[in-house]
Amino acid sequence: MKSIVCLGLMRKVMVVSAAFVFAALLSACSDQEETSGTNHGPDSSEPEVVTVYSARADHLIKPLFDEFTAETGIRVQYITDTEAALIARLQTEQDRTPADALLTVDAGNLWHAAEVDMLQPINSEIVRENVPDYLRASDDSWAALSIRARTIVYSTARVDPAELSTYEALADEKWFGRLCLRTSAKVYNQSLVASMIDALGEERTEDIVSGWVKNLAVDPMSNDVMVIQAIEAGVCDAGIVNTYYFGRQEAENPEIPVALFWPNQEGRGVHINISGMGITRYAKHPELARQLIDWLSSEKAQKDFAGLNKEYPVNPKVDPVPEVQAWGNFKRDPINVEQLGALQADAIRLMDRAGYR
Repeated sequence: MKSIVCLGLMRKVMVVSAAFVFAALLSACSDQEETSGTNHGPDSSEPEVVTVYSARADHLIKPLFDEFTAETGIRVQYITDTEAALIARLQTEQDRTPADALLTVDAGNLWHAAEVDMLQPINSEIVRENVPDYLRASDDSWAALSIRARTIVYSTARVDPAELSTYEALADEKWFGRLCLRTSAKVYNQSLVASMIDALGEERTEDIVSGWVKNLAVDPMSNDVMVIQAIEAGVCDAGIVNTYYFGRQEAENPEIPVALFWPNQEGRGVHINISGMGITRYAKHPELARQLIDWLSSEKAQKDFAGLNKEYPVNPKVDPVPEVQAWGNFKRDPINVEQLGALQADAIRLMDRAGYR
């Protein structure tokens, strides 16, 4: 009887032990499967990751980010959207944001992001060496990475370039019914008018903008490409666009009967603007963001960063791509681009008073 009881107890112990071992093995296998499909935090075998919010189009940034990853091992993940949406997102997310850096177009947008306290100082000697002072924020919150000129375009079939001289002269009566412009709602035109306020004062600038409005052949258009196409089609004879839009049209049709003209060469020079980058206020990886900005401002990256969009490099040691060089040299307005943001609200109100929609 005693042996039967002992045998029963031994069987129970074996069953319990087997169940325990099976459960332990099952748990181990389950943990292994979860680890393979879920990120549980930093792993020395995984690459470092920097996250960028970008208002610059995917095809203009992905090749650069891929090259940065190949060179440094740091992976770049990014989200693209309009500049306004990205800045609003940073304001909503606050310290919950995944973004380490903001890449956007126009100094006005970068100025606004800094003004609402969504950026922090870059603190990079490399950036200070690669990017001239007038293309960086005075508080070090952002730096330019490419330059674009906003200049006059004209019909080579109907306009003698000797007729052209300055932005201001497009308000003259001889241009009545001959001018095309993009809408004033676009930041590019707001920054242009801001630069004019800085140079000429509000009263004189308002007179000029009112003259532009009187000389319009058609209502303001939604984009610069439409302005160029309208000139090509004979709807108008001259307009104002960013140079890279002309570059894209020229690439599609090398014989396009439209050309660039560099205004104000006897005065302040051509209005320029930028695309640029800053480190977000709540960046989880500010050092990685700084490393990315350093690299993008370097000689190695600058030709491609600017060249992919037919822009001008910010690094003085780097020449533009041949297609851009072919447009010729010009005198640039030396205004610190940060001032374009500071005067943007004034520019918007002025354009509204002048009837520029």
